[in-house]
Amino acid sequence: MRKGEAMSRATHTVFNQSTPLADVNLFSGNRALADALHFHDAGFNSARLAALGAEMGSAVMQQHARLANAFPPQLKSHDRFGRRIDQVEFHPSYHVLMSAALRHGLHGTPWSAGAGAHVERAAAFLLFTECEPSVLCPVSMSYAVTPALRANMAIYSEWATGLASQRYDERFLPFDRKSGLTMGMGMTEKQGGSDVRANTTRAEFDGDDAWGRRYRVTGHKWFLSAPMCDAFLILAQTSGGLSCLFLPRILPDGTVNALAIQRLKHKLGNHANASSEVEFEAASAWLVGDEGRGVAQILAMGAITRLDCALGTAGLMRHALSLALHHARQREAFGKRLVEQPLMKNVLADLAIESEAATALALRLARAVDRCEAGQDASGHEAAMRRLLTPIAKFWICKRGSHFAQEAMECLGGNGYVEEQGEGVMARIYREMPLNSIWEGAGNIMALDLLRTLRDPAAGAALEHELEPARQAHPAFDRRRDLVLRAVGGITEEVEARRLARDLALLLQATLLRQHSSDAVFAAFCASRFDTADVFGLLPAGVGLDAILERA
Repeated sequence: MRKGEAMSRATHTVFNQSTPLADVNLFSGNRALADALHFHDAGFNSARLAALGAEMGSAVMQQHARLANAFPPQLKSHDRFGRRIDQVEFHPSYHVLMSAALRHGLHGTPWSAGAGAHVERAAAFLLFTECEPSVLCPVSMSYAVTPALRANMAIYSEWATGLASQRYDERFLPFDRKSGLTMGMGMTEKQGGSDVRANTTRAEFDGDDAWGRRYRVTGHKWFLSAPMCDAFLILAQTSGGLSCLFLPRILPDGTVNALAIQRLKHKLGNHANASSEVEFEAASAWLVGDEGRGVAQILAMGAITRLDCALGTAGLMRHALSLALHHARQREAFGKRLVEQPLMKNVLADLAIESEAATALALRLARAVDRCEAGQDASGHEAAMRRLLTPIAKFWICKRGSHFAQEAMECLGGNGYVEEQGEGVMARIYREMPLNSIWEGAGNIMALDLLRTLRDPAAGAALEHELEPARQAHPAFDRRRDLVLRAVGGITEEVEARRLARDLALLLQATLLRQHSSDAVFAAFCASRFDTADVFGLLPAGVGLDAILERA
């Protein structure tokens, strides 16, 4: 060893750095999730979730998450002989993560299970997100496709078993030769974005067969998620108007469909997932539902993926909070650990409240889905809440995500801003956060959807009933509740839609915290959220910070 090397090492002693957050059980340490589950589904399988929590919190799976993001998918458009193949190649870690997601039933399995299956699946989705969210795009779509695809029972009857299989099969083969199947979606075109009625992709009728009405599709999709899936639901213009079509990668006769992947998107985050632009050149597709009803048909899928956007953001919040707490409990500054510093304690407690409120609201939506799909909604209340909660939860939780991630990153200082080939998990979370707010309908789309839902007179009655458990529990809640409920029936101006979505989200979160969280969390939430505080760490004096952090 040279003298200079020895001196360099001698002056570089690493101390006062937090250890990696690894080999922890993500479920057993999450009291907010456990309490919400007990409230919504008392019979949930805690052993299953504990096993998933241990696996997703392991150093091994965290390494797979890092590698899947550090080495993103690559498009292989042609083979070395010049033949067009349109294949996407992934790092082996991606396949490990996908296999785990399907093995734990995060895709189509809840549709054939009993009551509570969608709530339990939602909890599992939250836990998986804490490890790696971006591989969950095809998983979410494979879960969400069932309500829409049932409109073509000929196809659904042949594909349902594969879509519910807990075996992941990445091979490019006909559907009937695979042990498991995944589904994607293609709505967006470059000229229209969220305005899908501006789509120009055409579908020409091409006869009838065992799968129903067949079409030849010509056009493009500006975003097709995710191109390695076995089939997609797409929107295209037919003679009867914008329609929903089922388009497989490989046709029933074994030939490859005419779908050409033009490129993969280079995105801010979501690096492990392949998002693509594609062209259809007289590709074969089959009608799902009725001609001209494509938007309503595919939104049966979109309503479920919006649930997953809320769940995904809540899971990322929990992960960011855990990293911030882990760091603050070990790092010392100015003679004390960070978690003991009054201002840092305020910030961390505020983040803990926000994380729990997001989890509570997302699981409430999952319960509404579960009760409706299980036929346990004789009064119609859960159906009304499902329609209301979908845009509310998608809008508010996802809007809060980026702000939350920035504040949690700041708790780590410069270490939080460092990438280091994916080792900087907080940076990865920060890059991932905006996506859930954008895809499946951005904020304005959600706010307008809420406004349309509130035109139903039953909506106001459902909200009033839903908010009843927290009435007279806190004066700030009561003041905001009375104002909002009076306004609900009269708001028609689009410019007010975002404000209404925020206010309803806060009221619903407070009500849920009142029912299954601690008194300290509920009181702090009400004392801080209804004054429109836009910076974390503004909890007022007298709030039980220690009690909140102990729960976190």
